Amino acid sequence: MDPANLHRSSSVAASLVTPEALQSARDLVECGEYAKAQAAYLDLLARDPTHFSVLNEFATLAQAAGYRSAALTAMKQAVSHHPGEPIGHVNLANLLLEGGEAAAAKSHYAEALRLAPEFAPAHQGMARALDELGDPAADDHRDRGFTGHATVIRPYRGRGSPVPVLLLVSVRQGNIATSAWFDDRVHAVTAIYAEYWDRAPLPEHRLVVNAVGDADLSGKALALAAEICARSSAPVINPPERVATTGRADNAARLAGIPGCRMPAVATVSADTLRSATDLTFPLLVRRPGFHTGRHFQLVETAPSLDPALAALGVSGADDVLVIAYLDARGSDGMARKYRVMFIDGRFYPVHLAVSDDWKVHYFTAAMADAPQFRAEEAAFLSDMPTVIGPKAMAALAAIRNELGLDYAGVDFGLDTDGDLLFFEANATMVLIPPDADPIWNYRRPAISAAQTAVKDMIARRLGSR
Repeated sequence: MDPANLHRSSSVAASLVTPEALQSARDLVECGEYAKAQAAYLDLLARDPTHFSVLNEFATLAQAAGYRSAALTAMKQAVSHHPGEPIGHVNLANLLLEGGEAAAAKSHYAEALRLAPEFAPAHQGMARALDELGDPAADDHRDRGFTGHATVIRPYRGRGSPVPVLLLVSVRQGNIATSAWFDDRVHAVTAIYAEYWDRAPLPEHRLVVNAVGDADLSGKALALAAEICARSSAPVINPPERVATTGRADNAARLAGIPGCRMPAVATVSADTLRSATDLTFPLLVRRPGFHTGRHFQLVETAPSLDPALAALGVSGADDVLVIAYLDARGSDGMARKYRVMFIDGRFYPVHLAVSDDWKVHYFTAAMADAPQFRAEEAAFLSDMPTVIGPKAMAALAAIRNELGLDYAGVDFGLDTDGDLLFFEANATMVLIPPDADPIWNYRRPAISAAQTAVKDMIARRLGSR
């Protein structure tokens, strides 16, 4: 899909995008003929590159197919040519937010709300953007966006009878990324935002997937999700009551006795309590509850560094802070290593090893792309995890998996020089991110594909179709 096609100038009158031609493209989408639909929309854009519905629908199609750049190009053109369309600003903002551009997304949600002050999707998106930015004004937008809009029926594009699935999500961050779990030509997904569920009768469903994954952030959502599950006779993936015990402090307590596993002490205290503490051991880690991928997470090496670290987190007074003992994951080469293993339907799926010169190890900031020796190390881990991490760490992984008792979860960890597992975190929110198209990542593709297939197989087994 070439986004450059969207920039073609056209002297053809806009009237050539007839309702019949547009409906024909929509019919192709509804029938699952995505390649033909793509060609049809590009043909319509050649006739009129400013047509709002065509640009908007093409962007949706491109995003669903994984062509984010083309989707962004289309939505930016839609907003440029039709600045008075609130849904255009919302759809562009959604794409920006998904790409990590929360501030840019906020500006478009704000413009949508200026145009349509009660537009629920704009309030919903603004709440997510403000959450990313750590702005407490998100709560007001949540109430205005989700009250009366807790149930969302997702499009079904199949030809036969659908398989109905109920998806439970939170209005806050920390949901499991399930967009790739379902095929809209097979599954008819109805999502319920648990915090705003009005206890109406549940829609038809054969499976419940609880995607509320962050126990530290979404306690209310998990309690209501458990109530929803209690009203259903369908099988449940990731029962909410099990997810509710996977907060960082809870994990530190319940997993502390596992042989071969070094578990850091974790405490939740107010910022004021932490500032006044006199028995702290440095270095230590501080982070805001409910955030992942290294956001709002600081290393405090000395007592004088504590106040600046809390200021960087944006917390004060009675705001909660997680205080975590620091585990040194550096090897003899001075580089820190973080391994990730997914637990899917009871089995292990290694998905990455990140090597970094920074204590805060994340794959997207690690040194992997420029270091063939680290890629070779990761390839060995992905192909033969037991040999690479050793029997003590393997036994610790099995104990962690059994204690969590989740159908879908992941664990991040390091290794010390004795072969013990250094526990960083374990929860249901960890994502499977496919590598980009560069051939240097070809060695990673089988591992990611195996984990993705395992998720789909799990869903099929729960539905009794495999």
